[in-house]
Amino acid sequence: MAKSSFDSSRFFTTACNFEGSLILVAALLGWFAGINPFADLYFSEQALFHGIVGTVPLFIFFFALEQINIPSIRKIRSLLVDTLGSGLKTCQWTDIFFLAAIAGFSEELLFRGLIQPWIEASWGMAAGLIGSNIIFGLVHAVTPLYALLATLIGIYLGLAMDFGGERNLMTPMIIHGLYDFLAFLMIMKSFRHGSE
Repeated sequence: MAKSSFDSSRFFTTACNFEGSLILVAALLGWFAGINPFADLYFSEQALFHGIVGTVPLFIFFFALEQINIPSIRKIRSLLVDTLGSGLKTCQWTDIFFLAAIAGFSEELLFRGLIQPWIEASWGMAAGLIGSNIIFGLVHAVTPLYALLATLIGIYLGLAMDFGGERNLMTPMIIHGLYDFLAFLMIMKSFRHGSE
């Protein structure tokens, strides 16, 4: 059996650097497009509440997918456990929380803070919501089904930005970060359980 080229000891640093670089990408593209990706980001107790509560449906969805025994779902589970699990296995929960927070912040800044308003400015809100999340799904295209699921989750996150009648990027950032944190913990647990 060939040895994998994946270096699990560098996973955390590499993942944090990659996710952090998306902040620079959003800032540079925003400068180029004349859009401030931070414009709709501000602290609000309402956004904090909606972010925490808004994580629940996504986590229930994730947990439900864990129970489904369909080949295409099993393939996604296996890919996630094999690729992320080996990197997460040595991480502390604080490392996982930090990585999830960076991912939630950077990906939402890029897709909901920049790309969605950029498309909205030319083609309207519906096109911005759908177009930005098709792109979001494509960059998460581990499998075709995973790309579709990521697109649907992205639409949910895009709608969450306007929960409660205020456009606030903080809401989808919290949902995304908390969801990733819980999902990473479950993936790590599955990997450790499978390697016992």
